Amino acid sequence: MSRKVILYIAMSLDGYIARKNGNIDWLDGDGSESNSDFGYEEFYSSIDTVIMGRKTYDQILTLGEYPYKGTKGYVYTSKERTENENVVFTDENVEELLTKLRNEDGKDIWLIGGAGVIDDFIKKDLIDEYFITIIPCILGEGISLFKEYNPEVKLKLLKNETVNGMAMLHYTK
Repeated sequence: MSRKVILYIAMSLDGYIARKNGNIDWLDGDGSESNSDFGYEEFYSSIDTVIMGRKTYDQILTLGEYPYKGTKGYVYTSKERTENENVVFTDENVEELLTKLRNEDGKDIWLIGGAGVIDDFIKKDLIDEYFITIIPCILGEGISLFKEYNPEVKLKLLKNETVNGMAMLHYTK
């Protein structure tokens, strides 16, 4: 069985994954439920590899300790960075990286973000499943989840639920 690439991300009702400055301080529900992890633990137990862009990686580090220890981490960047025990910094072609990862034994692969990396995966049709949580917030501007000139991608809804006012949508190709 091939390892799936899963985009698991939240966006505002108007399609933004972050403010223009990268801030994600708006990622809250409506406060109607507070004792749920929104399925995150179940999802996280299904993956063992994470892929993200450098800005997303840097943003994650501002929140405290690196939260994905114990997974294989790949951070896309064009800047020279020193590898650490948590991540490999790369500018490798995404198709080549995925071919290598899919030929290894392991669980699924989480495409965390950012927008540029996600856009590359979408344009090359490399995402197998989309978990998109819509946060009940209209930002008005920010970093858009979907960029221009994407190919048409037909999806099938596997599951939808509402938790804490957030619409959680799970699609497959």
